[in-house]
Amino acid sequence: MSDTPAGAYDDLLARVLPAAREQRVWEQADGTMPTLFVSHGAPPTLDDPQWLDDLFAWGQSMPKPRAIVVVSAHWENAPAALSASAAGTPLFYDFGGFHPRYYTLPYATPDATDLAHRVAGVLGTGGPVHQFVNRGLDHGAFIPLMAMYPAADVPVVQVSMPSLEPQALFALGRRLRALREEGVLVIGSGFMTHSFAVMRNPRLAGHTAAFDEWAADAVTRGDVDALTDYRAKAPGADVAHPTADHYVPLLLAVGAADDPTTATSAIERITFGNSIRSFRID
Repeated sequence: MSDTPAGAYDDLLARVLPAAREQRVWEQADGTMPTLFVSHGAPPTLDDPQWLDDLFAWGQSMPKPRAIVVVSAHWENAPAALSASAAGTPLFYDFGGFHPRYYTLPYATPDATDLAHRVAGVLGTGGPVHQFVNRGLDHGAFIPLMAMYPAADVPVVQVSMPSLEPQALFALGRRLRALREEGVLVIGSGFMTHSFAVMRNPRLAGHTAAFDEWAADAVTRGDVDALTDYRAKAPGADVAHPTADHYVPLLLAVGAADDPTTATSAIERITFGNSIRSFRID
């Protein structure tokens, strides 16, 4: 860990920016882009060199997407709406209590107007889709993307969660699925377990570990029924996810996938008693 806030991120940029800029862009011959579930972390993720390196390597393992659509645990709005798409829209620093530097770090992505129109078309079967002209990407979107695509050269649009019901996020993922055939990377950004209780009381770690193992098994079996009924079926659910917001983006990723049984764990680690497991699903 660096003594400078976001110092590990500074080191990452110094090492990888040339490779990030030269990454080969997706072509039709590459086939459908995967869908991802990413455990995004808080701003101090930018102080964790291993986490940053894992995210960057993950991004490099795929062709650079032509665009990214991300659904984050930190934006609930019904019906589903879109973030601002103008080039360089300021970020939405939706966190508090951190060093001032975290509120100045930029992630100025390119114009995503065409992407926003395409996503609105996919989502708009029930009527017009509202776009917030001043709401930039929140930290559930920009924190992992700063590491995965540090050159900030991929258009990004964030879509709100229409509710916290797992079935609603699964259905939203299904509506976004077709975008993957166009080189669009669909990301559900949450946290495999999101328990402040285990951070205060490490003796609760067995609950988050049990939930993590259950979820990994259910995803790789493609058991959508179990995943949507997690409150009744998952061990440790009340400790691992006292609220649903960081869990349901997993259902978005599963819904956007062609075959959930292809899921592989790109990142598999415990941080402060919580699992940061992250999935690639084809």
